[in-house]
Amino acid sequence: MSSPAFPRPIHKVLIANRGEIALRIMRTVRSMGLQSVAVYSDVDADMPFARYADEAVHIGPATASESYLIPERIIQAAQATGADAIHPGYGFLSENAAFAQAVEDAGMAFIGPRPDSIQTMGDKLSAKAAVAAQNVPLVPGSDGEVTDLDEAERLAAEIGFPVMVKASAGGGGKGMRVVHDPAQLRSETERAMSEATSAFGNGAVFLERFVTEPRHIEIQVLCDAHGNGVHLFERECSIQRRHQKVVEEAPSALLDDALRQRMGQCALDCAAACGYVGAGTVEFLVDANRDFFFLEMNTRLQVEHPVTEMITGVDLVEEQIRIAKGETLRLTQEALKIQGHAIELRVYAEDVPSGFLPSTGTLAAHIAPEGPGIRVDAGVETGDEISIYYDPMIAKLCAHGMDRQQALERLRRAIDEYVIQGVETTLDFGRFVLDHPAFVSGKFDTGFVGAHFDAERFASYNEARQAPLDWSAVTAVLDSAGQQPSNSSASSPSQPAPASGWRGRYED
Repeated sequence: MSSPAFPRPIHKVLIANRGEIALRIMRTVRSMGLQSVAVYSDVDADMPFARYADEAVHIGPATASESYLIPERIIQAAQATGADAIHPGYGFLSENAAFAQAVEDAGMAFIGPRPDSIQTMGDKLSAKAAVAAQNVPLVPGSDGEVTDLDEAERLAAEIGFPVMVKASAGGGGKGMRVVHDPAQLRSETERAMSEATSAFGNGAVFLERFVTEPRHIEIQVLCDAHGNGVHLFERECSIQRRHQKVVEEAPSALLDDALRQRMGQCALDCAAACGYVGAGTVEFLVDANRDFFFLEMNTRLQVEHPVTEMITGVDLVEEQIRIAKGETLRLTQEALKIQGHAIELRVYAEDVPSGFLPSTGTLAAHIAPEGPGIRVDAGVETGDEISIYYDPMIAKLCAHGMDRQQALERLRRAIDEYVIQGVETTLDFGRFVLDHPAFVSGKFDTGFVGAHFDAERFASYNEARQAPLDWSAVTAVLDSAGQQPSNSSASSPSQPAPASGWRGRYED
């Protein structure tokens, strides 16, 4: 695949996405003096992103497979409106190498990495092979795809239990199983293969040793087409449910400057391994001994990119566009500094007590919080429909402070002031996480939800919060399983403000 000629002018950008990320990209496009084009499905015609764009093109029915996932319709919409670039956002076609190539072949700029980079890093096995050549540390595991259950059993015995079974293609926690008992390996591997086939059209898996007490740490990188690259420090993404991130923060309480530098350089080595150009994220697992291992590289903008923007002052979308135009990277590693602390809560329309099941309905109210250090990336307004067709994320609620304690205090306040009515949300779950001693202490891992959360304790916590003068009752609930902060000097949760009576318990 040939590289595009630079420089290349960009005047009009089509955003091949929807919701909050489409709107967020459009705002940067407008601030750069460029024009934006939205594409929308039947159910998205009146959504804020479609109304905000300079132009909007209908591309099909509500289901993504008939609209947002059809490359030809996206490219036709770009050609019809005279767009000279396409930004994929995240999800949908953002990591589809064939789509990126089709955009380039149509004479437009793909605001993302080169197709061959997407191809290399999109397959977990080829990604591991590429970074291994750069001496990036890897978790012990299978060298190739596994499609046979007998082979899976043999490899698991060599690797040692517990093992992680992962789909070779795709991500988002699909086709992934942790197996502790050898007797369950065949059945769990069968389930992972079936899920991977349904989700990605490829049932192949690979096996690797399951890292105990893992922390999920990712490094943001930016690389231009002229051989320059920087990392923009880390994001801590260990608070997860169903292997999907819920709370992210930067910087991580785990890393010191030496470890940060080592991981940052490894992330740049990973980018070099596939000739990366653009914004990307290299994900690592860090074990209890603070040893880190390559997990994967996401060849796109991340959902949690706002926390990096808040601690660096860098507009990552603007840098993506400048890099796509062929400009030399404006940033240097020496000039980049961590400025304060930022935390993001993904606000999902989900019924938390029922196992984080999606919640659908019409938003009777959506009033986002404001104030110092608060950023809300939302793609909905009062009266909008939260449908069954797309990811149930309503918004990303972010707080920035001079230090972690101030960021925590600001995010707690913002959660309490966020008004969402008509669907159930993860707002109260986010508050539960932020108040928990394990999170406050900074000593937690990806097993946080399994270790500290259940529906009964969640209900008790919410009941205790209704009596704000008795904060000890809240603390007692959170400590009920013997989970005390391991660092006695860590700050304690500030006393919460009374829960908003007009937000309503699960009227949101």
